[in-house]
Amino acid sequence: MARRKLTPEEMAAKVAKMKATKAANKKAALESLGVEAPKKKKIRRRRKPMTDEQKEAARLRLEKARAARAPSTNKYIHEEVRNLPDDDPFSLAKVREWIKENKALLSSIRNYQFSKVESERRMYRNTKIYVTNLEAYLRDGVYRDNRFGAMGEGKIVYQVLSLAYDKDGNPKRTVGWYYSDIGIYTQKMADDDARRKAVPDEN
Repeated sequence: MARRKLTPEEMAAKVAKMKATKAANKKAALESLGVEAPKKKKIRRRRKPMTDEQKEAARLRLEKARAARAPSTNKYIHEEVRNLPDDDPFSLAKVREWIKENKALLSSIRNYQFSKVESERRMYRNTKIYVTNLEAYLRDGVYRDNRFGAMGEGKIVYQVLSLAYDKDGNPKRTVGWYYSDIGIYTQKMADDDARRKAVPDEN
C-alpha cells in the first residue's frame, strides 16, 4: 500500500520534529560527558556610519525617550525591603549586589554541576540555592537562607523571644541561637548541659 504524500505543512512539521529530537539527543550526550555544547557565534553586521546630523538626531530622540519614561518604582520588590535604608544590612541595594556577584560566580562554575568531585557539585548547588533565596527575599520580604553577604560569609543568628521547657523544667535551647539570658548558645554550653543532666543530683 502506497504511503499518502505529505503536505508541505506536514513535511515541514516532520523535519522540525526530527531536528529537535536530534538536538535534544546531542545535548543529553554532551551533558552525560560533562561537556558544554559549543555556542554558535553570532555574526554582527557592521552598521552604516552615521553622519553628524544623524548622531545628533539620535541623541535628541534618546534624551526625549528617557525623559518620558517613568521612574522605576520597583513594584516587584516587597514593600518592607523597598523601604529599608541603604545602610541596612539587608537593604535592596546590598542584596542586589550579592545577587549580581553570585550570578557571576554561578556562570563561572556552571560546569561544576556535572563534576565528578562532590565538593564542586555542592559549591554549584549552594550558590544556585543562595541566589534563589535572595531573589525570593526581594519578592516577598522573607529571608530564607542561614547566611548573608556577597559570598555568604555571614551567618544568621536567630533570637528566641520565649523559652520552652522540658518535663524537668529545664529550658530547651538550640546551638547557634541567641537567648536574652545567656547570649548565643554554643556547642560547649550544650555539652556542659548534657554532662550535668547525665550526673545524678547528689542533693
